[in-house]
Amino acid sequence: MSEADLILYIVVGTALVFDFTNGFHDTANVVATSISTRAMSPRLAVGYAAILNFVGAFISLEVAATVADAVVAADAITPTVVFAGLIGAIAWNLATWYFGLPSSSSHALIGGVVGAAFAAAGPDAVLVDGVVGKVMVPAVVAPALAFFVGVGAIVICYRMVGRQRPGPVTRGFRWGQVISGGLLALAHGTNDAQKTMGIIALALIAHGELAQGSDPPTWVIVSAATAIALGTYSGGWRIIRTMGTRIIKMDAAQGFSAQGAGAAVILASSHFGFPLSTTHVISGGVMGAGAGKRLSAVRWGVAGNIVGAWLLTLPAAAVIGAAADGVVRLLGNGAVGPVAISIAALLAGAFAFLQRIRKGQTVATG
Repeated sequence: MSEADLILYIVVGTALVFDFTNGFHDTANVVATSISTRAMSPRLAVGYAAILNFVGAFISLEVAATVADAVVAADAITPTVVFAGLIGAIAWNLATWYFGLPSSSSHALIGGVVGAAFAAAGPDAVLVDGVVGKVMVPAVVAPALAFFVGVGAIVICYRMVGRQRPGPVTRGFRWGQVISGGLLALAHGTNDAQKTMGIIALALIAHGELAQGSDPPTWVIVSAATAIALGTYSGGWRIIRTMGTRIIKMDAAQGFSAQGAGAAVILASSHFGFPLSTTHVISGGVMGAGAGKRLSAVRWGVAGNIVGAWLLTLPAAAVIGAAADGVVRLLGNGAVGPVAISIAALLAGAFAFLQRIRKGQTVATG
């Protein structure tokens, strides 16, 4: 096996690790509202979302094409640059997961790749029009749109059932959440799994295995769908708590409205190839569903912390991606850098895992 092939295998493996972290990091986006209103049990909600995440990955390839062609110049990208960008995204995902902040995995991925490309090949490697038009503008418009759709949906729902008995109404909206939550999970798989497909396609193009503009091979689609589904099933419980209980105290009608608003906006964006942040969208929907009842229902301080994490995501992931690229080039720009960083990341992950186990044992025996 040549050194170039080894680097490609490491990049593909790292991309699937990112896809897995995307799944457990963004699980909250899909299931938190259903869990908080008791429409579904936590384990059932997570399993249901994992299955529909997998199915959703096969619906469209428009977002994958955007990530592969519209963010960075393919002729200026090497597999090691893609690897460094993935390290930036994974590091930011894990940091925000640790602190329970629902930041954007999508923007972490794009920020990491943009930072690594900028560090490796200069500003010409970054397609500014694509980043602004396909990433930054939708990042502002989509959550605002979800907010207003959520406001409109909850107002309509309350007017429709305002004179009905609370018990049957709550049961009806919980069943509605099963449907709207399924659509949201499907939309999440459609949009988010494609980002990993696009990154792997970018690495294959740089390696000469795939022609620019081609669709990702079937094995890429299946592996990305599987990784995000497994990550979703593992569950990001810290972020579920923030999304499900800390922004608003949610009833079943609000959960149904927030999920429906999020699903509609994400599916529409996927159709046009926008690599949208599902975190941004569902947070906007949750805030809209709360504000539609009354403005004071939303805990705006928590919402402000989430917005702060959003604003930091692109530049923070870009800085980490650029630093990772610098380490790779310092070690010779061959396979040594990716191998060394991969080993260090695995050791750090194992250490964090053991620390968490020990902490759990201390709590259990204390």
